[in-house]
Order: sequence, then structure tokens, then C-alpha cells
Amino acid sequence: MIDADYIQKLEVRLGDIETNLSNPATISDRGRYRELLTEHAHLKKLHACSLEFVGLKEKLQDNRDLLVDPEIDEELREMAEAEQAELEGRLPAAEVNLKISLLPPDPDESRNIIMEIRAGTGGDEAALFAGDLYRMYTRYGEQRGWKTAIMDASSTSLGGYKEVIFSVEGDDVFRTLQFESGAHRVQRIPATETQGRIHTSAATVAVLPEAEDVDEIEVQPDEIRIDTYRASGAGGQHVNKTDSAVRLTHAPTGLVVQSQDERSQHRNKEKAMRVLKARLLDLQRQEEINKMASTRRNQVGSGDRSERIRTYNFPQNRVTDHRINLTLYSLDRMMEGMMQELLGTLYERNVEIRLQEELEGQVS
Repeated sequence: MIDADYIQKLEVRLGDIETNLSNPATISDRGRYRELLTEHAHLKKLHACSLEFVGLKEKLQDNRDLLVDPEIDEELREMAEAEQAELEGRLPAAEVNLKISLLPPDPDESRNIIMEIRAGTGGDEAALFAGDLYRMYTRYGEQRGWKTAIMDASSTSLGGYKEVIFSVEGDDVFRTLQFESGAHRVQRIPATETQGRIHTSAATVAVLPEAEDVDEIEVQPDEIRIDTYRASGAGGQHVNKTDSAVRLTHAPTGLVVQSQDERSQHRNKEKAMRVLKARLLDLQRQEEINKMASTRRNQVGSGDRSERIRTYNFPQNRVTDHRINLTLYSLDRMMEGMMQELLGTLYERNVEIRLQEELEGQVS
């Protein structure tokens, strides 16, 4: 039950955490320090939502008591009735916010990501669509003030990408883009189509939360084979005369990553290692998701990257997300990076699923 006593307990715990966070021993323990920061952010939000909800409930009760007072004058009654209506209008949203703040925090939501986009079926048109998706995400990132950087890319002569891997850094990146993993299908008339026929092609997207020091993703030097080669690309892009491109092969998992976007071999190796660690972390996460799959459904979609999640229909200016049955007729704006309506709805729907599972767990 959320009441004044509960709020006081939250305040005590927040004070304890803040004391611990200022302790040098805690600061030197990066894992513990991050845990406390996550808990502090969660409890601070819960505290604010609790104060708002309890405050509204108390004001409503005060108003009800006032309205049943037979000695209340008419002017004060009218003011109390108007305030009552305003408070009752605010209460449902405050209750929803409180329920959301009660959900266990996801420490990965604040992480940066590495995003991988690969052309699927459809030949050159699929590669062009992969390029369009890359531009859509980077334009959205620009609007959010995020920083993006290409880690590796394989471009085509028509300006698309067979594959493009890039990092995204900023506030709440993984929280915002975590549900973009999956197969994206496009329906449109290619520029090379002379008879006006609509073609269907696809690209796949993978969103990998970036590994951090606290994850302790250890990659032993004897587990990696390092190959260097000359960078190359369509139209002479990235071509140089030194073996600056780097390919890493991780023997235990068979994972292969490469980077050739930088002119420095050292920088390319650093980028490739970031991608490798992100993929190793992703393997760990997928194993955990698979273990929970039989008992939990706490995300939008299955998490399977072969799942077709969205269709982009250019002739009808329509985009449809199949997981939540949402259709928007603003594809042109979305391709310019105006994705907030879709991404916001995905996140809200995921919260609804998590809330429902929390309630079901309490009942059982």
C-alpha cells in the first residue's frame, strides 16, 4: 500500500544510498556503484510518483469532506467542486505513472548501443532500403542529440549498404531503440523499375546494448585471430595503400567482426573489439531470454531477429508495426527521422505487458 509511511521509508532508503554513493570504498567498486546509481534513480522516480499520487488522494478526500459540510457557503462549494473535477482528472495518470515506477528497473535501458543493419532478400533494392533505414535512425538520433559513428560498412555502387554497423551514444538509447531488432520489409517501386511494378524486399536490424566494464566480458588474446587487409569500398571509398582494415575471429564462439572505416589499424581494431564485446554480451542476454521464455513474455514481440516486425509501404505512405497492430500514414516523415510516435507507442505497450505480468504474478 502506498501511503505516508511508505514514502517515509523511501526517503530513508534514498538517504542511505546517497551516503553510500559518497563513500570512497563504494566509488572504487564500479559494479556496486552502478547498482546503487540504478537503485537511486529508480527510487527517486518512485518517490516523486508516490508523493504525487498520495497528495492527490489526500486532496480529494479533503474536498469530499468539505463538500458534505452543511455549513459550507455557495462560493466555497463551487470552488471545491471545480477543484474536485480537476483532481479526479489528474488521478488516473498519476496512478499509471506510479504503477510504471513500481516496475523493477532495467539497468540496460541507459546503455549505448551498436546497431547492425543488413540487406536481406531483394538484391540492390534491399541494399538501398538498408541505407534508407540507416539514414532514418541517424536522423532520429540527430534530433535526440545522440552521437552516431560507423563501425564498419559494405556499400554498393548504387549508394546502399549490404551491411552497415554503427554505434549510437546518448541518453536512454537502448530504452528507445531496443524493439527495433527484427526483419523490416519494404514495398515500393524501385528507381530501376520501368513498368511501375511494386517490389518487396527486406533488411534485418539488430540492436546490441554495448558492453561496459562492469559486464566483465573477458576476451583472452589467445582466443582471437587477428587478420589485417587493405580497406576497400564501392567507388573507391575507404581505399588505401596500407593494411589498415582489421578482422577479428573469436575462436570459442566463431564470431567474426571487422572494421575498415578508419585509416588507422589501431582504431579499426578498437572498433572491432567493441562490436565483438557487444555481440558476446548479446549472446549472454539471448541465453537469459530463452531461459525465461517459457514463463515470461515481458517485451513487445518475441525478440527473434528473423521475426518480421514492420512493413514500409511507400505507394500508400503507410508504415505498419505487426507486433502491436499499429498503422501510421506518415511514412515520409518517419523516413526523415520523425519516429517518436511509433517508438513511444512501442515502449508504452511494452510497459503495459510488464505491468500485466506483475499483476498476474501477484495474483498467483
